[in-house]
Amino acid sequence: MEFLTIFLSSWLGIISPAGLVVETAAAKAVRSQFARADKLQVRLDNAPTHQLLNGKVQRIRIAGRGLELKQPSLRLAVLELESDPIDINLRPQKQLQLEQPLQAGVRLVVQQQDINRALRSPQIAAKLGSLSINFLKPQSRQAPPAYNLVNPRLELLANNRLRFQVELTEANTKLAIRVETGINLIASKQIQLLEPVIYVNQEEVPQQLVRAIANNLGTQLNLANLEAYGITARILKLQISPDQIEIAAFLRVDPSVSVTSNQ
Repeated sequence: MEFLTIFLSSWLGIISPAGLVVETAAAKAVRSQFARADKLQVRLDNAPTHQLLNGKVQRIRIAGRGLELKQPSLRLAVLELESDPIDINLRPQKQLQLEQPLQAGVRLVVQQQDINRALRSPQIAAKLGSLSINFLKPQSRQAPPAYNLVNPRLELLANNRLRFQVELTEANTKLAIRVETGINLIASKQIQLLEPVIYVNQEEVPQQLVRAIANNLGTQLNLANLEAYGITARILKLQISPDQIEIAAFLRVDPSVSVTSNQ
């Protein structure tokens, strides 16, 4: 959601009255969304200028390398994004309304070292540290203890598999957690864990519990959940190989969704 919001606000800012210097302003508007960009190219394909004034753009293409997001602090090795025609009602206020659905294709490549750096960042560390881990006492009605997550690390493996390790600490308790699983896509919108195994202090967790956890995560990782917000997202490619993840996706935002311009 945060990543989508960044680019929606960038696109809307590009064709707002403050962004009519076309590609120079477009590149500046997109670059402002990143803490750093090694390489960034922005191209606008458009009909006559009066259509820009009316909030219409035929296509926006963005290609970048070494892009570091501000929130969360994550570096994208590769970003390629291409939109369909965009039509926005340019109102005097800063609230901009889509006149027709906004559609775009996006391709991302993220490297393992950058994911692990992000996992150690203060923003994500704070979120991980606030999690309550409930799989240790799944049948208890009492509130599960709040564990701190320490030293999280993700290892990307061949054949769309990954390994995640973390230490859980609470009072005088310390648990070493290791999760290994394959990743599969169902109908391009739901992420499924394949043959997951979980180890706690090197002891394997019973498969009945592992399956319950995997099913719960699968429900949460269903992109169909976004449709209630007017967002349709489909993953066209999800490839995990040693050292990097490549994702290609399709996004559609219905006119009922509005975004506030940063311009």
